[in-house]
Amino acid sequence: MAIIHLLDDDVAVTQACAFLLESLGYEVRCWQHGETFLAEVNLHQVGVLLLDMRMPGLDGQGVHDEMLRRGSTLAVVFLTGHGDVPMAVTQMKRGAVDFLQKPVSAGPLQAALEHALQVSITACTRHEIVACYQQLTPKERQLAGLVAQGLMNREIADAMNIAVRTVEVHRARVMEKMQAGSLAELVNRLQQVL
Repeated sequence: MAIIHLLDDDVAVTQACAFLLESLGYEVRCWQHGETFLAEVNLHQVGVLLLDMRMPGLDGQGVHDEMLRRGSTLAVVFLTGHGDVPMAVTQMKRGAVDFLQKPVSAGPLQAALEHALQVSITACTRHEIVACYQQLTPKERQLAGLVAQGLMNREIADAMNIAVRTVEVHRARVMEKMQAGSLAELVNRLQQVL
């Protein structure tokens, strides 16, 4: 199950929000410091960070910057009492899924979290595909690109100046490393990284 991470230095707000989210069926983990969150959480999982903007130490923008730098797959929803339109626009352009003002009612909060979870699922899938692609050797990457273009084994062999049997061996390795069960699945996965 995906986790909703709450990062806010105001313990009362965090507890109230956690209670609301748990009553809606979410698994919640609370954090008071950006540095602790970044040091301890797995940034490459399906989940959402409900993030306050103003905090002592590393603020919300700093946490978001570091998550972007590390390629996090957690979706970010800002929940702040100190936001303005330019701040919201800036964070949305940088990849935040939503920007909510405190206090927020359950309906808009749940809608933002459900959308954010879908964004995180997509990001996680892409992250996994990229990790698979990075396991390919340069030859396998070249072959994968030709497969994605729709070339047949004979055409790939001619293009790469190798035997058809070698193409078949490389193609089998590419299918295995890319965790694809069919040619269509392989092409779909490759289109996300090429």
